[in-house]
Amino acid sequence: MDIREIVNRLRAGESDRAIHRELKIDRATVKRYRTWAEQEGLLTGTLPGVEVLEARLKESLGEKVVPQNVSSVEPYRAMVEELRTKGVNIKTVWRRLKERGYDGSMHAVYRFVWQMEGKGPEVAVRVECTPGEEAQVDFGYVGLLLDESGRARKAWAFVMTLSWSRHMYVEFVFDQRLETWLRLHVNAFAFFGGVPRRLVCDNLKAAIVRASWDGDLPQVQWAYRELAEHYGFLIGPCRPATPQHKGKVERGVAYVKGSFVAGREAVTLKLANQTVRGWCLGEAGLRQHGTTRQQPLRCFQDTEQTALQRLPERPYDLATWKAVRLHRDGYVVFDGAYYSAPFRYVGQKLWVRGDYQAVKLYTPDYQLIATHSRVGPGQRQTQPDHLVPYKQPGVLWTAEVVHDKAQGIGPATFQTVQRLFETPVVDPLPTIRRLIKLADHYGPVRLEAACARALAHDDPAYRTIKRILQLNLDAQAPALPAAAEPPTPVAATFARSVNELLGDWAQVQL
Repeated sequence: MDIREIVNRLRAGESDRAIHRELKIDRATVKRYRTWAEQEGLLTGTLPGVEVLEARLKESLGEKVVPQNVSSVEPYRAMVEELRTKGVNIKTVWRRLKERGYDGSMHAVYRFVWQMEGKGPEVAVRVECTPGEEAQVDFGYVGLLLDESGRARKAWAFVMTLSWSRHMYVEFVFDQRLETWLRLHVNAFAFFGGVPRRLVCDNLKAAIVRASWDGDLPQVQWAYRELAEHYGFLIGPCRPATPQHKGKVERGVAYVKGSFVAGREAVTLKLANQTVRGWCLGEAGLRQHGTTRQQPLRCFQDTEQTALQRLPERPYDLATWKAVRLHRDGYVVFDGAYYSAPFRYVGQKLWVRGDYQAVKLYTPDYQLIATHSRVGPGQRQTQPDHLVPYKQPGVLWTAEVVHDKAQGIGPATFQTVQRLFETPVVDPLPTIRRLIKLADHYGPVRLEAACARALAHDDPAYRTIKRILQLNLDAQAPALPAAAEPPTPVAATFARSVNELLGDWAQVQL
């Protein structure tokens, strides 16, 4: 075909210089084929087909059809070799050559490098899917968006692309946390009104805990696994460092950046998400796709939407799994709140599963050991049987609790507790706890009797009551209190007045 092009231009009367300029073929080569064409009578009459030209060329010149031209990249060989030694890809090599005056095509650089390095181009196999079979998901950095306070923050676009129709869902977020990752899937399925049978994703931490490097199964985040089981899709992570395995969504992310994000001023995240949803259903959905040559939204509505799996009847309760350690105080920390676990697991690693309403604790082999209601940051959830028994009073026995316990033992104990709470300056609660604990050793009946004896002597102190119990004095009837004894009679020895006693001498003294 190259020879035929040269001959056609010669027949049209173009000069050797013009052919050299247009086809980038050396002028000496053009002159050589001009001479050959004149000898073969090809400049006049009907030009034979490619097969005849090839045969006559081999017969007359003994050469291949393609001219053995000097590559236009040859003058830059040393620079190309240096760049390739540093690991620069071919496209970037072409750009660097253009910076130094090279005016050839990128494909010429590709051919030169392939010949220089003795390897051919990488071969790819396009994988197509049936309707509803697959979707691909990815994050792409899109620059800065504004939060509710007007502060500019880094933002990412989450894109889910249906592999058959190329219809896509886009949502902008400020983070790539696990909770965000799960919520975005839920929103995308609701947008499509169905669920594909397989989702292809990267090995990001929100989805994959451990990637498959040696052919074994990847370790999937438990929360993401639960989401997949709830919606009925399979997780298909790409092999590490092979983003081309999800090329459909990779191109989708690039399209969002170049078509929707580029050239726009920073707006709030909420406004960006409202706008991009309309864009997905409008400009993006109604464009002619470069590969399918069809409108993604029309393909989705006409065919793929009915091929998707139905949404489950029960909405998914977003749950997060996290590996934690039970601290020495008997609590684990989850989202800034504190939840108790049986004290025998102190120092061990546990699994926490938290959803909107409940927090559940599991052993490493996923045995459920505790369930709590979810609370906000800084708050505690405690189950009494999780604590060390002898530590429970100090943690759980508040003033209300000890009042109730004392009332349950008896009126004398309750009155004693009330008297102790009247103690000024020093907090009496620790002492009252110890007092109530005496019932565990001596029994509530003896404690009630000891408190009654102490009250009778107006000495309701912890030490006094404990001493009464130790000496078994609670079994004796209490002596009458001092207030119940008969009053001492007033002395009558000097009952007469002073004047009567001293007479005139008292008057003189006055």
